[in-house]
Parts: sequence; C-alpha cells; structure tokens
Amino acid sequence: MKEALSLEKLKSSWRLEEEKGVEGWDFSGLDGRMVEEPLPWDYKQAVLALIQEETVMLDMGTGGGEFLLSLNPLQGRTYVTEAYLPNFELCRKKLPQYGIDVRLVHDDNDLPFEDGMFDLIINRHESFSAGEVLRLLKPGGVFVTQQVGGQNNRELSRFLLGDDRMVTDAAFDLQRTAELLEDAGFIVTERREYYPELRFHDIGALVRFAKIIEWEFPDFSVDCCFEPLCRLQEQLAEQGYVASREHRFFISAHKGV
Repeated sequence: MKEALSLEKLKSSWRLEEEKGVEGWDFSGLDGRMVEEPLPWDYKQAVLALIQEETVMLDMGTGGGEFLLSLNPLQGRTYVTEAYLPNFELCRKKLPQYGIDVRLVHDDNDLPFEDGMFDLIINRHESFSAGEVLRLLKPGGVFVTQQVGGQNNRELSRFLLGDDRMVTDAAFDLQRTAELLEDAGFIVTERREYYPELRFHDIGALVRFAKIIEWEFPDFSVDCCFEPLCRLQEQLAEQGYVASREHRFFISAHKGV
C-alpha cells in the first residue's frame, strides 16, 4: 500500500513537471538538476574571436536571443533569424533595444537578406541551407556552426517510448554536413565531433526536458511512459543520476575570396 502511494506521489510530481516549459531557449530552470559534460571546443570563444569592430553578423535561429546577447553583439551590425513564432515574438520585443534586427523566416532556402551581406554567419543548433548561407556571405566571409547530431538522446528516447520514434535524421553527422558545405563551395577549415554525457539528477528534470524536446521524444507523457520512468527512478536511487548520450559537432568554413 505504501509503495502504491509512493508511486502515485511520484506520478503527481512528474505530471507537474511536464506542464512547465521554457521561455525562448532558456533552460536555467534545470540548473543543477541536469548537467551536461563540457564539449572539447568552445563555440562561444570561436565566435568571439571572429567578431571585429566592423563585422556584420547574422545569428541563425537565435531562439530567445540568450546566447547572442552573451556576445555583446555590435549594435546596428547584428541580425537574427527565427522560425518558431513564440521565440520570434519574444525576440521582436527584446532585441531591437540592443540594435539587433529581427527577421521571421519560413524557408532555409529563402532568407530575407541581400547577396554578400555578412562577414560572419553563426548557427547554433539550427537547420540551414549551405547554398543560401554561401549566398549571404561576403567573399572571405566565415560560417561557424555547432549542430546536434542524429544520435543525440536516441538511446534514451528509445528506452522511454519503446521504439525509435525520433523525427530527427539518425545519419546527420559531421562527415555528411562537411561534405554538403564543400559541395556548395565552402572551404572547411575546422571540424570536430563529440558524444558528451548528459546527466539528470532527478527524474522530474528528465520529464520536463523530454516534454520540451518534442522532436526527440514525440508523444512523450508521464502517463504513457510511467513504467520506464519508474525503472529510471530505481536506477537514479542506486547511482545518483540517469545518463543520456548526446551528439554534437562543430564546423568552421569560409567562402572563397
């Protein structure tokens, strides 16, 4: 009887977690509850090293602009795109006060900018068309991207949902993306790939995360995944965390002069 009550208490607390969301792309509400292994490269420092006084920059898929603002971007020389309407509305209210131009996009192959407009285009975890990015760069311009690979959280998703339902492409990786860029005309100067560990220190954090990342955990809910969640709760009680394997890769490339 006590065990049944305990399980019902867990279910109730997890249901509360799945009702919560995030604003923009800010996961600070999970700080300490979810810990990512550091990557062997520093995307932020790679970008900062390329920003000069006269740099005209585009941040593709800026989310809520959280990362971009951490760069102290140049006023009047910084542009962003965003496809997800709630994030676009958030950016439209927040970013113009920093001198940042915000554009809503619908098609990676048709971005609302002139040819050769940018010295630097950055892209963190956003889809892109290699040919369109090349069009937007000035001769000698640089494209820097960090991507979430196709194996990201795939094993955890399969465990929770019972089969592989992820809508992401399992074959999306460094080699294929670098080849696409080179085929478009880019010169790839740096490429790196890594599979960091993501640790959850309570199952409620995992529930909230899975509910938000719906393309990796489609149709996830506490009710439909309660049994595997309980098994993960047992694992957490034994070792203090539940781990998932992520997938990241980094590419820096430039347009020929």
